[in-house]
Order: sequence, then structure tokens, then C-alpha cells
Amino acid sequence: MSMSAAAIVVIGITVVMNTAVVIGDIIRAEFVIANSREVGVPDGWLPVLAVLKGAGAAGLVVGVAGLPLIGILAASGLTLFYLSALIAHVRARVFRSIAFPALFFAFALGSLAFLLAA
Repeated sequence: MSMSAAAIVVIGITVVMNTAVVIGDIIRAEFVIANSREVGVPDGWLPVLAVLKGAGAAGLVVGVAGLPLIGILAASGLTLFYLSALIAHVRARVFRSIAFPALFFAFALGSLAFLLAA
């Protein structure tokens, strides 16, 4: 599987972004708790959501390392995850912080597109 430099950069940024937010989930960073509560996500869901995002980031690494199907599945999962986050923001009418899930969604979708093209 041959990937362009742009693909590696987009996927790499997606991995770093998700790893950073997983750390925020695990340490229960104030911004994570506040945002989750604002859109109606129970505090008890944070560990599960951290695992899902972490699995997505790890799956992207595995995909780039030579198992493209795992990468495609991981990127698909992250894309759906952040689409759900966008929907949660819209349903709760929380627009001041919607840029964050939108950015994560865009990178997940970009990663998926690059993986599918490879």
C-alpha cells in the first residue's frame, strides 16, 4: 500500500488529535466534562468514549503500518463517532463549541478518504 505524503500527514494529525482527546477524557479534563454535560452525555460514558477514540487512533496506525482494512474500519468508526458528536451538538443547540467535533469529523473523514484511495 503506497500513500502520499498528504495522506500520512492527515492520518497522523487524526491520530494525534484523537490521542490528545483520549488523554483529556482519561484525566477528566474540565473542558471535556463541561462540553459533555452541555450536550447531554453522561459522565459515566467518558471512559467508553475514550476507549472508542483510542481504538480508532490505534486502528489508523495499524492501517498505515500495513493492514489497510483495519485502518479503513478505524477511520469509518471515527467518522461515525464525530458525526454523532455533531448531531449531539445540534440537538442540544450547543454551537459555540461545535467547531471541535467538526474539525475531528473532517480529519476522520479525510483519513477515510485517503485510506480508501490507497
